[in-house]
Amino acid sequence: MSDSFIPISKPFIGDREKELVLDALNSGWVSSIGKYIDEFEAGFARYCGTEYALAVSNGTTGLHLALAALNLQPGDEVIVPDLTFVATANAVAYTGATPILADIDPATLCIDPVSVKSLISEKTRAIIPVHLYGHPADMDALTEIGATHGVDIIEDAAEAHGAEYRGRRVGGLGKCGVFSFYGNKIITTGEGGMLTTNDREFYQRAKRLRDHAMSPQRRYFHEERGFNYRITNLQAALGVAQLERIDEFLGRRAEIMDWYSSEIATTDHVRLNRVKNWAKSAFWMVCLEVDWFDEAKRDAFMLALKTRGIDSRPYFCTMSSMPMYKQSPLPVSARKAQTGLNLPSYYELSNREVQRIAADVNELLATVDPA
Repeated sequence: MSDSFIPISKPFIGDREKELVLDALNSGWVSSIGKYIDEFEAGFARYCGTEYALAVSNGTTGLHLALAALNLQPGDEVIVPDLTFVATANAVAYTGATPILADIDPATLCIDPVSVKSLISEKTRAIIPVHLYGHPADMDALTEIGATHGVDIIEDAAEAHGAEYRGRRVGGLGKCGVFSFYGNKIITTGEGGMLTTNDREFYQRAKRLRDHAMSPQRRYFHEERGFNYRITNLQAALGVAQLERIDEFLGRRAEIMDWYSSEIATTDHVRLNRVKNWAKSAFWMVCLEVDWFDEAKRDAFMLALKTRGIDSRPYFCTMSSMPMYKQSPLPVSARKAQTGLNLPSYYELSNREVQRIAADVNELLATVDPA
């Protein structure tokens, strides 16, 4: 393996991040109370254009908290995309409700409103579109379905900080949005997440449930079963510093995407990220799809890249392929899961490194038998 290994992702932690985290540490407020939590929540709400933001321990707990705040029960159904990270479906299952799997749009990789519409039933309580790999889902079509059937829309925006749908940032386009700040996300707090909403009553209920559902009138009295889904002041300090640079981070991701588009020899059968004219993608991941790949060929291609010192990762496995959500494959999701992979993309990735990656991708694809 090459000495100059290029990872799939890595965070950028600068002097400002260290300054604020050290300030939080020196203050003694290292747990779930402190000025940086309030500052991070207020700043993130402003950034997303929402009235409220609620910091949580990670994106998965944010999704579960949102669903719990809707009082989901066993017997309820929530429609989720078949191609997503497993947390989307798991959060539904945590409530006792049932995740119902919808197929995806082949261009955006996001949940297909036509598939969603066919799955609506009297048991449907919510739809969770995932803005996969940073591209927003078709929110107008989904909102119309939700309004027609009295179903709430929860945006899984874990990978899409700053992405826009028709000029509006994701996170405020449904009942609520949920973001992740895991180490490979556009901004990071190590672990952490954020719930955003314009619904005051929903926000207040989610905030209460986040802290063990403690009564606001009587300390240590709990009116119902809640959760410990809080973030720490140390993590929030890191988040405040990262949020200050989010436009810079997003600008670099768009630049990196342009570099890849210029260097990789795309065709009708070899594609990079596609962006709808109504969308602004956050380009969380660079996506490469090769029509003649199957899972074995795709994995062999990734191994060949790794031997050349270049990391990559496959698309997510479909929910319908997993034992706990097993069902007949959904055609678009199943095919994309076999033919897609992600290439390195992070703030410090250089143009020269992208040229190196692209040269190896082009060379290896030229040796693959399309048959």
